[in-house]
Amino acid sequence: MILTGAEIVVECLKEQGVDTVFGYPGGTILNVYDALYQHSNEINHILTSHEQGAAHAADGYARATGKVGVCLATSGPGATNLVTGIATAYMDSVPMVAITCNVVLPSLGKDSFQEVDIAGVTMPITKHNYIVKDVTILADTLRRAFAIAGSGRPGPVLVDITKDVTSNSCAYERKEPQMPSQLSCYTEEELQEALSLLRNAKKPFVYVGGGAVISGAYKEVREFAQIMDTPVCDTLMGKGVMDGHDPRYTGMIGMHGTKISNFGVSECDVLIALGARFSDRVVGNPQKFAQNAKVLQIDIDAAEINKNIRTDVSLVGDLKEVLNRINKELEQQEHTAWMQHIADLQEKFPLNYDHSALSCPYIIEEIDRITGGDAVITTDVGQHQMWAAQYYKYSMPRTLLTSGGLGTMGYGLGACLGAKMGRPDKICINIAGDGCFRMNMNELATASRYHIPIIQIVINNHVLGMVRQWQTLFYGKRYSQTVLNDGVDFCKVAEGLGCEAIRVTKMDEVAPAIEKAIALKGPVLIECLIPEDDKVFPMVPAGAPITDAFDALDLKQKKA
Repeated sequence: MILTGAEIVVECLKEQGVDTVFGYPGGTILNVYDALYQHSNEINHILTSHEQGAAHAADGYARATGKVGVCLATSGPGATNLVTGIATAYMDSVPMVAITCNVVLPSLGKDSFQEVDIAGVTMPITKHNYIVKDVTILADTLRRAFAIAGSGRPGPVLVDITKDVTSNSCAYERKEPQMPSQLSCYTEEELQEALSLLRNAKKPFVYVGGGAVISGAYKEVREFAQIMDTPVCDTLMGKGVMDGHDPRYTGMIGMHGTKISNFGVSECDVLIALGARFSDRVVGNPQKFAQNAKVLQIDIDAAEINKNIRTDVSLVGDLKEVLNRINKELEQQEHTAWMQHIADLQEKFPLNYDHSALSCPYIIEEIDRITGGDAVITTDVGQHQMWAAQYYKYSMPRTLLTSGGLGTMGYGLGACLGAKMGRPDKICINIAGDGCFRMNMNELATASRYHIPIIQIVINNHVLGMVRQWQTLFYGKRYSQTVLNDGVDFCKVAEGLGCEAIRVTKMDEVAPAIEKAIALKGPVLIECLIPEDDKVFPMVPAGAPITDAFDALDLKQKKA
């Protein structure tokens, strides 16, 4: 059949099974929006308050569902407003297709109104991108974009389409999507070398990253931990792969990881990295990281092998497939003394906070208790993000959505909207600091417009908490531009944007507020006032060995 380019865009979205897109219209993309209008019963479009919110929503949808998220924007500032969201997705390997439209082909390169080279702008932060100047290649380009975004190590792909392509016509034939198979590149010899390393381990430790979530390998990881008889830590991106209640689970590793994980990894003789990239926030000082261990790294991306930490054995392949093979071939191991040592560390170094006053850890523990650990938690970036990683017991993957690589303030609310659209069966809660919330709080208007039942929790300490923590510990308490104690009333803002609002100032108000927010089944903001100098512990100074982890008690003893 003969269709316009705009109609082809919509038909290709339907081909790929897309049911929800997030975006904001404008002049160059009007033809696409007109075509979407004709198919509004098949594709649900969420009009966000800002294009960055659309990119974060597509990202949250993708992380919560495992599907490819889709966002749309017009040319010029519409397209550039997607950039932070695209970079966020790129750093965390999130499958996303961003579709933008540009000026007509004859006007390209002439500094036309709202023209920008968005493909050039996004080249370093996309897995691939395209400029479509011919309607006859539009359908195949979109199909390739979805295949690239969702295969191998996932990531965002941008497709920029000139406006005349969206109005021109050509023949279109529907094709069923064909996802490339996940190719593993390791040899049988490498697999046997890995198995030999595992069999000879006396003090093994598993370190789980976001790749285990992406590959859907949580069952295989849990089985491997059982067969290997090993403790397991995770990164911020790997939350939920191991059940947070499992006695083998030792918590997060790294700058704000538990002492158990940091000390245990530093003592182990074999470190098994599963879908993890040894980021600086995990490793600290790379010369002193896991010095006693031989390292086995399993990752789908060959570029991650030996990038930050030298490995002794590596397997390049899809983690789910690789662990399936290992679990079948590896005999049951036993490390009774090592596991007892880890249990002793857990008893000696529990996470702890002041239970006498309202605090973010207490709030998060209450959220965990009331939701039964079954909610989807999104966060912004800062102290609240680390507390959410430490004190909520994630029992399944894809239940913590957070910006780990780029550290994007303002990410969480848009992501929460996307997560709720993708997982309407789940309670979806965004936890933000007051500094982060200011950046994209306009997306509450999106929640109220569509009556999307999300819960926005604002941890309000009237400061940029994480930056202030660094200023307190390392900058002589010189609080340069981190105090936010102004006249902004977040509850009034939320009510003005059409949402319910609750303010919490005492510990006994937390549970009733959360229960009421869940019962209201609409968008609700809960503002929680906490002290400005609460700190996230443990902490490792930047660039220090992870064995230098310290907490409030260590600081008191040091001063004494």
